[in-house]
Formats: sequence, structure tokens, C-alpha cells
Amino acid sequence: MVPTDFKALIQRFYQLQSERVETYQLFEEGHEAYLRTGPHYDFDHYKQLVHEITLAFNGISKEVLEIKEKLHHEFDRPALSEHMEKLQCKEKQKLELTAKLQLARQRAQDHPEDEDCQEQIQEIKHEIIKNKEALSEILQDFKYDSEECD
Repeated sequence: MVPTDFKALIQRFYQLQSERVETYQLFEEGHEAYLRTGPHYDFDHYKQLVHEITLAFNGISKEVLEIKEKLHHEFDRPALSEHMEKLQCKEKQKLELTAKLQLARQRAQDHPEDEDCQEQIQEIKHEIIKNKEALSEILQDFKYDSEECD
């Protein structure tokens, strides 16, 4: 449930961001476990993990969007709402990059002789680093703007 008072709303937003971080950790650990089942991968187990991770991310995003709407319409804080919009966009990109990285890692494991795979992994990792930097910057702006009127 989305809180109705401003400070509680901001706190809930930060909790949701922490949940995202934890969900990424679970996703990463699950993928590493999946790779250990190769070359005859336990795809059913991994597919179930992806389903659960997707549900978790969807739940988080839904609540973040509700908070974004409240900040914009009920608290008249369009700047905060805008930061959250940018954040959602970057989070979507991060998830897509994470999935790309996981596929590249599996390809590299299946074809150790293919040097392009390692190069692709490094490129994706670099994109993820840039994405995390952008996320961090957006969160800093959000923090600054949310504390402005305390």
C-alpha cells in the first residue's frame, strides 16, 4: 500500500529501491546457479526464477509509479515525479542489459573458443556501469530535491 504522507512516501520509495537491489542480487545468484548446471542446463528451474523476478520487478515498478503520481498530483512536486520517470526508464534499461549479459555469459560458457563473446560481455558490463552511474545521479537529484522542502 502506498503511504499518503510526504515523508512516508519518500521513505517507501527508498525501500522499493532497496528491494530492487536485492532482487537483482537474487537474479544474479540464480543465473550463476543456472550456469553451473551446464552444458545440460536446468532451464525449467531458471525459467521459474525469471518468472518470479519479473513479478517482483513489476510489483516494485507499479508501486513506484503510484508514488510518482502522488508526488506529482497530491503534493505538487513535479520535479520529483520527473526524477522517478527517468529512474524507471534507466531501471528498465538496466534489466534489459542484465538479461543481455546473462545470455552473453551463457554463450561464452558454451563456446569458450569464441573471443567475440568475451568482448561482448565486457561491452555490456561497461554499459551497465554507465547505467548504474546514471541511476546514482538521478537518485542524488531526487534526494536533493526531496529534502529541499523539509
